[in-house]
Amino acid sequence: MERHTNIEFDQNLGQLFYAIAATDNCVKDEEIKTLERIINKDWLPINKNAASILETFKELWEDEHSNSERCFKRFVSFKRTHSELFNATLNSKILKTANAITTSFSGQNKSELIQLAKLDLELKKE
Repeated sequence: MERHTNIEFDQNLGQLFYAIAATDNCVKDEEIKTLERIINKDWLPINKNAASILETFKELWEDEHSNSERCFKRFVSFKRTHSELFNATLNSKILKTANAITTSFSGQNKSELIQLAKLDLELKKE
């Protein structure tokens, strides 16, 4: 994967994880801490630039005008444009991370479950 696409990939993952956390219009500290832990444990060993996932997430969180649905759609658009970057292992890691974010604070609510289902369907598309 070329460097530009790699950075764009990480930024899009940051947007996706922000969209998942902000689906209920509120990002909790626990969700951010969970993402930080997962980035360090699961993503950094396979992607030395994975810290930019968290940087993008935090930038969106700090920007009061960030829209979770728009972020989700950007990720979907990126995924469809660069489908060759996605495989079953990576898709599983993305879903596992998204699930961990939503369960980190008092379980999953209806809006989070719907968003996770939409993500799962999108990742299953070729």
